[in-house]
Amino acid sequence: MPLDDRYSRQTRFTPIGEAGQARLASARVLLVGLGALGTVAADQIVRAGVGFVRLIDRDFVELSNLQRQSLFDEDDIRNNLPKAAAAEARLRRINSSVEIEARVEDVNPANIEEYCSDVDLVLDALDNFETRFVINDACAKHRKPWIYTAAVGSYGLVMPVIPGASPCLRCLLGNLPAPGTSPTCETAGVIAPITHIIASMQVAEALKFLTGHLNPDEIRLTAYDVWSHRFQRIDVGKDSMATCPVCSEGKFEYLDGNPLRTITLCGRNAVQLIPGVKGDIDFAELSKSIAAFGPVQFNDFLLKCSSPPYEVTLFKDGRAIVKGTEEPGLARSVYSKMVGL
Repeated sequence: MPLDDRYSRQTRFTPIGEAGQARLASARVLLVGLGALGTVAADQIVRAGVGFVRLIDRDFVELSNLQRQSLFDEDDIRNNLPKAAAAEARLRRINSSVEIEARVEDVNPANIEEYCSDVDLVLDALDNFETRFVINDACAKHRKPWIYTAAVGSYGLVMPVIPGASPCLRCLLGNLPAPGTSPTCETAGVIAPITHIIASMQVAEALKFLTGHLNPDEIRLTAYDVWSHRFQRIDVGKDSMATCPVCSEGKFEYLDGNPLRTITLCGRNAVQLIPGVKGDIDFAELSKSIAAFGPVQFNDFLLKCSSPPYEVTLFKDGRAIVKGTEEPGLARSVYSKMVGL
């Protein structure tokens, strides 16, 4: 089929044009996470004709995903497909001219540098700050632009990061949030309109960057609540870069060490997770949200939640033991959904 027909409406948009479409065709993008944000972003960048797209996700398709994760359907659940494999198959049917590389893996300090080394842009579609901070370090180290997104409830955020030219995630947030202090889609819920809007904003910023139209001086943190229609453009300020350990000192502490260490407990079918940031978790408060997963018990020392086939035991400092698996990546996913790191 003629490529002119496929992209004709896009190339008629003056800021892109034929020259911009050629740049997209030669561009290489890494997308990390294939949940609600990632499936929408992947669909749009593949339809836009980005030449190479690397997709990475550690999870598999579940029934609760179908409300908002637009690349998946009930057949993917029946076939027990990992999200990366299901997304790859669907995207190849959408645009066969795009080279798609899918990895069913957990992104961490040991592999992120390899994954981002040969791409022009990284898209964050994650559900946890731990991995985002690792990506922030890797992109700063290798001078790779990336675009941060987050969405929970009816609220979402988008911010491009151009290393050396605009504030990074550490400039915005400081240190990694303590365990249990950030809501998750599993505990606070999420509606599809916000994930689709935020992912679309991310792709718009990606198209601007890849076609040479993203001005670092115009970058802002964009916040939107689809329920109240409150929209904000927040200037993080380049002054923050002067005190940021990543931007001013080149310290990559989340890249150099895994903030969330995992230890497989031999013979116990369990994994212990130790966050790099210690918290002081309010079990009474956390029990209200974590109860969505199953029965909860807690005392002054620990909280237990039974969510078959897993049982999570959480300690006051954020350390946890996830029973029911010996796979660190799966344990990290369960912890991330429940505790929110």
